[in-house]
Amino acid sequence: MKRYVMAAVGGTLAGIVMTTQVAGPLIAQESEQKTNVYEQLDLFGDIFERIRAQYVEEVDEADLIEAAINGMLTSLDPHSSYLPPKDFDDMQVQTRGEFGGLGIEVTQEEGFVKVVSPIDGTPADEAGIEAGDFVTHVDGESVLGLTLDDAVEMMRGPVGSEIVITVVREGKAEPFDVTIVRDTIRLTAVRARLEGTTPVLRVTTFNDQTYPNLETELKKLVEEAGGIDKVNGFILDLRNNPGGLLTQAIRVSDAFLDKGEIVSTRGRNPQDSDRVNASPGDLAEGKPMVVLINGGSASASEIVAGALQDHHRAVVVGTKSFGKGSVQTIMPLRGEAAMRLTTARYYTPSGRSIQALGVSPDIVVEQPPRPEAAAEGEDGDEKANGTRRPNRSEADLRGAISNDSMTDAEREQLKKEQEAAAAAAKLREEDYQLSYAIDLLKGLKVLGPQE
Repeated sequence: MKRYVMAAVGGTLAGIVMTTQVAGPLIAQESEQKTNVYEQLDLFGDIFERIRAQYVEEVDEADLIEAAINGMLTSLDPHSSYLPPKDFDDMQVQTRGEFGGLGIEVTQEEGFVKVVSPIDGTPADEAGIEAGDFVTHVDGESVLGLTLDDAVEMMRGPVGSEIVITVVREGKAEPFDVTIVRDTIRLTAVRARLEGTTPVLRVTTFNDQTYPNLETELKKLVEEAGGIDKVNGFILDLRNNPGGLLTQAIRVSDAFLDKGEIVSTRGRNPQDSDRVNASPGDLAEGKPMVVLINGGSASASEIVAGALQDHHRAVVVGTKSFGKGSVQTIMPLRGEAAMRLTTARYYTPSGRSIQALGVSPDIVVEQPPRPEAAAEGEDGDEKANGTRRPNRSEADLRGAISNDSMTDAEREQLKKEQEAAAAAAKLREEDYQLSYAIDLLKGLKVLGPQE
């Protein structure tokens, strides 16, 4: 015991000696750094005065200072920025679920505006804008060299007004124009429907409404299915969800986890790090889950997908997510402005950072392009207008003998199963990834719990 105490004391003494030896140079170095900072601030003041006094046109001093502040923040990373009072107010409105605009979440890459994802049911979504598109021009004016906030400002405008954006898309040889009419964007945080006995929960954004909507819709679908025992499993669709509030991502993850870590955040200083754990209770009551993601799933979506994947609570299906693994803190400033500053990285329960890497699905499933409305006939199997001839079976033949091994009730049940299979086939054409997820849940149900 004494040996341990002595070792500790010895370490402390060595530390004191070392501090004494280097204190002088450290103080001198710190003093020199302060002098350099003051010199740089004096240089900033000189430049500001030169611009104010000698620029070819009179400039607004407040605009100059705002530009300098924003330039300082945007030089750090694509997500840090200055929010003037109007932008700060717009951001607060967006988290409440209603705002005016096109309906796209954007970031900046190589000087151009990159679409993270279009929001379901918005003008941009209906105009065919896709995740990964690059916007190069707005109404014929290039956005190259503009800050992200300036480019976004160009895309804003009165509800009902028209805007033409020039888009570069992978797989397209030439840029093309898309005309969009601005509208009021009313975000429905959760859209839900029942596919057979599978509740599908489509989460479009993480705002103040997300968890309450999710809980309400889930319970409603379970009741519609005839109770939790009748439910096949749950699908959480996070495709093209650009993220939002970290608190809501945590609540949604917690909704399906009984215990364990959900996410950890690590800042520059160890004391700024945080770890969030799940509380008891699972809305899905342990039923199998599939999470759908794609390249438009970012930030808060990746927290949820990563947490459920690491805890083996859900099978993640789709394509690799966007890869935004940083946390931004909104800091109010004087004059009703604010700054958005990247303060931490977040990590999934297994300790992996998603930043620039994204969440890799357990099963990669690409979404094929939509089939054309009309197809050319092939080998006589299809009509000229592209409509496939109905398949014929023994039962369609005139005079075919009946099946005597089934009761009327069993025949009715078989008919329902065949109709469900036909509906599934139709869904496969409309949304292949979702259809795959439903089939996967059916397979898990057939296998049953593994001992």
